[in-house]
Amino acid sequence: MMIDQWESMAGMAAMFIGTIGIGMFIQPLYDIPEARAFGEEGTTKSGFILLELVLIGVFTVAIIWLARKGLEALIKGIVMLALGLSLFYALQPFTLIILYLAGFATPASVGLSALVITIAGMVALHRYPEWYVVNSVGVMVGAGVIVMIGISFVPTLVIIFMLLAAIYDYWAVHKSKHMLELADTMIGLKLPVLLVSPKEKGYSFLDQEGDIMRDSSNAGEMAPPPPGYDGVMEAEMVDEAERLRPKKKSRDALFMGLGDVIFPGMLVISALSFLPEWGPEVWNAFGEIHLAQLVVGIGTLIGGLVGYVALMYFVAQGKPQPGLPLLNGGAILGYLVSGIYAYDIGPLFQAITFL
Repeated sequence: MMIDQWESMAGMAAMFIGTIGIGMFIQPLYDIPEARAFGEEGTTKSGFILLELVLIGVFTVAIIWLARKGLEALIKGIVMLALGLSLFYALQPFTLIILYLAGFATPASVGLSALVITIAGMVALHRYPEWYVVNSVGVMVGAGVIVMIGISFVPTLVIIFMLLAAIYDYWAVHKSKHMLELADTMIGLKLPVLLVSPKEKGYSFLDQEGDIMRDSSNAGEMAPPPPGYDGVMEAEMVDEAERLRPKKKSRDALFMGLGDVIFPGMLVISALSFLPEWGPEVWNAFGEIHLAQLVVGIGTLIGGLVGYVALMYFVAQGKPQPGLPLLNGGAILGYLVSGIYAYDIGPLFQAITFL
């Protein structure tokens, strides 16, 4: 089954690598105390990580509640605003390069250019949310988010965040299943909080119906017994094939939530931002990255890809899977293995406090 879907899985892997790669490229520009979400002193405070996790839960509940009330327009407005801010954040380094090469780089021109491109991207997303538009915006938004979070917390806190999020993701997909409802809502609204990799030519995200995640989750469950069922004797006469609930809507594309890229990615960025500056400098257009930091960053990315391959093994069977347990687990393992190789175990874990 994985062989049959290798093209869409390879396309998703390319977006996974591209999102994190863009984040690694722009990280040095934002690796300053002023850009950190809670300041320099907040990088080691675990209370802020717990706050982030609570906010994710509150946002999820709020979106599902609004969707059940039929307030899709409000959902789209809230999400589009958040996406626009992240996209603006990710675009500024690239407008800086272009305007610098053209000889017009000033703070005002860089900011204005990034704002214009951001607005154009949001308009395109609203008017024509085809899969390649959704993916283009989603990759840049994801890169912006992983940088914003990765530069704000040391790797120890990021790992704690990833472990807690993985537990939550497993519960939300397999137990409460509200994450499937959230995914269906975002698919229905055509918002780039997920990445889309078509399985065949001619696929259009514009025609994609909602509720596919929950339908896929229920596929293969036993339907209610037929009228007149009164025990084992009649049960033996029922064709099991007729009692299997069929899939209501097929999935012609592979979907991955943007969070499945963001969590491994922010550990990569955190490693680049906070691990000791050992080894020679590696060229970057925006600042310094040292070789040991880069080795751990790439090792973490490779670990995430190993988790991705394992995830695709289960996804190929047609059932929704929580991505974070495997992706985060692989990224953390990659961080530890490459970190021990580049540094030793000591520098990989930083002292943290609650507040």
